[in-house]
Order: sequence, then structure tokens, then C-alpha cells
Amino acid sequence: TMKNYSNVNWVSGKRNNKDDVIEEEEEPEPAPKPSKKRGGKSTKNKESGKALPQKDILAKLKRRPNKIQRREKKAVAFLTGVMVSVALLVLFYFYTIHCTWVTSIAYSSPSIVLAAVNNDGSKTVFDDFREAYQWLKFNTPEKARVMSWWDYGYQITAMGNRTVIVDNNTRNNTHIARVGYAMASPEERSIKVIRELDVDYVLVVFGGKIGYSSDDINKFLWMVRISGGIFPDVVEAEYYNSQGMYTVDSTATPTMTNSLMYSMCYYRFGEMMTQYGRPAGFDRTRNAEIGKKDIKFRYLEEAFTSEHWMVRIYRVKKNPELDEYLPSL
Repeated sequence: TMKNYSNVNWVSGKRNNKDDVIEEEEEPEPAPKPSKKRGGKSTKNKESGKALPQKDILAKLKRRPNKIQRREKKAVAFLTGVMVSVALLVLFYFYTIHCTWVTSIAYSSPSIVLAAVNNDGSKTVFDDFREAYQWLKFNTPEKARVMSWWDYGYQITAMGNRTVIVDNNTRNNTHIARVGYAMASPEERSIKVIRELDVDYVLVVFGGKIGYSSDDINKFLWMVRISGGIFPDVVEAEYYNSQGMYTVDSTATPTMTNSLMYSMCYYRFGEMMTQYGRPAGFDRTRNAEIGKKDIKFRYLEEAFTSEHWMVRIYRVKKNPELDEYLPSL
């Protein structure tokens, strides 16, 4: 019988010319499959002795920067930090100089003595507060009592050495409201409060001549509001004109122009020329011509007005004959 050898793998051999040994031909091993890393990129097996392509070498070099590149990056980061630090130090230096200058101009100067810079660069000093307080000290009786808004209470006491009705200790709101009530009322009604408080002099601060904005006319609405909270006779809306504006011109209401504060600030002011090209009685702070110029007093008289009209002091008449004309509240 014949055997079937069709399923047998025959090994072909060839003779070696050197040692005449027949070597078996080995089948080539299958190439290893590339292993996939994270991100889906394939890498070659390190055990294989095949050289990597040039693209793979460049990609590895890009992924792994050499030491020189790392040093360059560190140097750039260091120089950037130094430049930013120097810029901040310079900025803080000039900011400190600016703050020092602003403080010396706006805050460090005492509020008793004011100064303004003219167009030509020269400086004008307004010494009206000290002038007025010195006048009180040397021209009024030692027991004289001065009524003013509470802002100037400590100054009058310290520099004028006179007793005040209200001062910067504002705990007694009713007492301050009473002074505000006298300032917001007409002279015929405010004299009753003045006599009850035993006032000898009334002091107001006015800036309409030189353009000083922190005067009593600009603070007057606060006097109205505070006194209106205690005394229902004072209504804030009556001090606004028909357009709802707080003004001192011809549109101001009679309640405003007849108030004691308005009268004491603008007494004789309607005769004064304050600015070229403007009419007499032009208020440089409010930029308006006052609405009432013919102002007269019955129970008060002007005692002192400072050089620039910033401080005005009025004496309360003590004539007993006037008592019969005092109105009742």
C-alpha cells in the first residue's frame, strides 16, 4: 500500500559550501505589533534592533527639550520677573510722591488758613477765619455767647475764647435743630429763639465773593432738614423754586430769601461787583445774581465782616424798647 504524504511539510535543504552541512531554513518570525500608548500614538519595540525613522526622532526631541532650552526658559522667566518688579517699584515710588503732594496741598493745610493759586502762578492766602476769631477775642465781652452752625464751634471756643451755643459735639440733635430753626426762619421769628438762647453775636461763613464753596449757603439745606425734623414749621420743599431747584437768584422762593441765613450772608452784597462783566451782587460760588438785594435788619446789626467777606458777625440789639415788638411763636 502507498502512504499519503501530501500533508507532510518537507524541509528543503541546501549544502554549505564550507562544511557541507545541510541547514534547515527557518521560517521568519512575525513582526511584533506596535504597542499603542495613551493618545493613540504607536511606538516601536525597543528590543527590535531596527533604527527609528527621522520623523520619530524629531518628534521625540520636540517632546523632550534639552537642558539648554530649559535653561533659556528659566532665564527668560527670571528676567521677566525682574522687569515687572522694577516697574512696580517705580510706579509705587511715583505714587508715593503724588500722594505726598496731594496731602500737603489738600489735607495737611489747616482749614483756618486757606490758599488759592492765581492764573499767574502766585498764591493768595485767605486768613479770614483767624481774623474773625481774633476780632471776637479782643472786641467782645468775655461772657459773650456766639451762635453759629456747629461746624465752627470748636474753632470759636479755641481761637476766639468765647462761649458757643452748639459745637462739634453733635450728640444733642434737638439743640442743633433749634439753631437751624433760627437760621431758616425770618428775622421776626428767629429773634425769639435768639433771645431764648441768650445769644449776643451771630456768625455766618459766606463764600460768594471769592468762590468758597464750603460756606453756610451750601450747608443751609442741612440746617433746614435737621430743624424740620423737630419743628414742623420748617418745610424743606418751600426752599426750592418752582423747578424744584435750590437757588439764590430771582427764582428763589420768599421763604428762602427772607430767611435769616440768606439775609446775613447777602446783606450789602447786592452793591458789590465781584467779577468783571457780571452784574452787582453776582455770587461766584453759585454763579448767579442774587434775587434779593435790598436787605435790612431790625433786631440785628452788622458788627464785623472779614477782608474777603468769608466771615460775617452780627450783634444782637439789646434795646429793651424792642421787646414789645417781639412776635410770639
